[in-house]
Amino acid sequence: MSEAITIGVCGAGAMGSGIAQVAAQAGHRVVVYDVYAPSRERSQAQIAKGLDQLVSRGKLAADAAAVVLANLKWTDQVSALDGCGLVIEAIIEDLAAKQGLFAQLEEQLDDAAILASNTSSLSIAKLAGSLRRPERFIGMHFFNPATVMKLVEVVSGPATSPAVAEAITGLAQAWGKVAVPVADVPGFIVNRVARPFYGEGFRCLQQGGAAPEMIDLLFRKAAGFKMGPLELTDLIGQDVNFAVARSVFDSYFGQTRFIPQLAQSALVDAGWLGRKTGRGVYDYADGKGPDVPAPLAVPARSDAPARPEAARPDLAPLELGGVVLRFSRGRTARAEAAEAGREVAVIDWFDASHASAAGFAASSDAAAEVAAGLLAAWGLDAYRLADRPGLIVLRTLAQIANAAGDAVLERVSDEGGIDSALRFGANYPFGPCAWADRIGPAALVGVLGAIAAGTGQPLYNPSEHWMSKA
Repeated sequence: MSEAITIGVCGAGAMGSGIAQVAAQAGHRVVVYDVYAPSRERSQAQIAKGLDQLVSRGKLAADAAAVVLANLKWTDQVSALDGCGLVIEAIIEDLAAKQGLFAQLEEQLDDAAILASNTSSLSIAKLAGSLRRPERFIGMHFFNPATVMKLVEVVSGPATSPAVAEAITGLAQAWGKVAVPVADVPGFIVNRVARPFYGEGFRCLQQGGAAPEMIDLLFRKAAGFKMGPLELTDLIGQDVNFAVARSVFDSYFGQTRFIPQLAQSALVDAGWLGRKTGRGVYDYADGKGPDVPAPLAVPARSDAPARPEAARPDLAPLELGGVVLRFSRGRTARAEAAEAGREVAVIDWFDASHASAAGFAASSDAAAEVAAGLLAAWGLDAYRLADRPGLIVLRTLAQIANAAGDAVLERVSDEGGIDSALRFGANYPFGPCAWADRIGPAALVGVLGAIAAGTGQPLYNPSEHWMSKA
């Protein structure tokens, strides 16, 4: 696809404006179409502000910013899109509204033009179903903010021409994006594979696995995520996140891995939607937000061995002070103690390369004291958790990997594509498939099997993909 083509963007909201800025910064003439004048005005102000910030940080020269602005045009006339080689739709997530727009665009544009949708949840096949040229239609799913997030999911419908998919992939890469080809399935990659991140957070909260502040802290300080699942849903909006959960669950005809959580539904029903309403999982009155939970205050054990290079579930247990300590392999501390005939503490997964905290569960207070002393000796803040199968971080990451395995099995994308999508579209510190390889597919299958047995829930049954690699 020629780098000189004119790009059309339909929808002057935050996402459409971001896409328009990305294209204009890549050197394209860009026409932004929106019938609502205030939206066009806000879009111009948003892009001007974004460019000014780049200039002030030394990321863009002032004369280059002026050229970018000169390349942008806003209009309320569909006819102004005539001559565009690619038009990207970024309007309301409504099937009828999008189909009506595409019908107008197809009449207006040259037959060689490509139509793309930024939809995050609607079927590309369904969107293209009424078009005369469905082979020229494709999904081009950016992530918010489009000027910052690297991922673009390139979604081919059943009629999409391979040449079109190749051209759009190359164009997105030329714009500095990580373009991942994706099959046309509900949720694509990110909104499908990432569902357990949120679902397990709310399931843990509902079951009393830990206080919400502790759940989020462990994902930040033990696993390296920028935000924990609960605080992230408050930022996204509980209504928005729960709507995606319902959509994915319904689209997969109730597949159990995607069960929406009642604890989140209750927040939506109460109108506690997160930061935008001042209350969600946390209370944001006076800018408060979540507290930072204090770790257990225990001295480091002088007889502790060196911190391991990796927190693998299949590492051999060790014994300190008559207590068996091991990394969680999906079983409760009570179950491990019954089998060992001694008190046991199980330690949740943490990224041994840079973690500063870890959670654990114990079969007794005495075992808890030993485990906390061991973690202190390893330089980790220790947090005692409820004794649940798989604890918190391990259970969540294992289930994300499970969803990723299903996606590979169903040819949504390959392991590399899924890992890139989660890293660059959801800001994960590592891809779920790479994480599964770190702990070992056999260990992952064992963990999931133990969680399924311990909870009696089939949603944790290991994916056939990982079973085939175990």
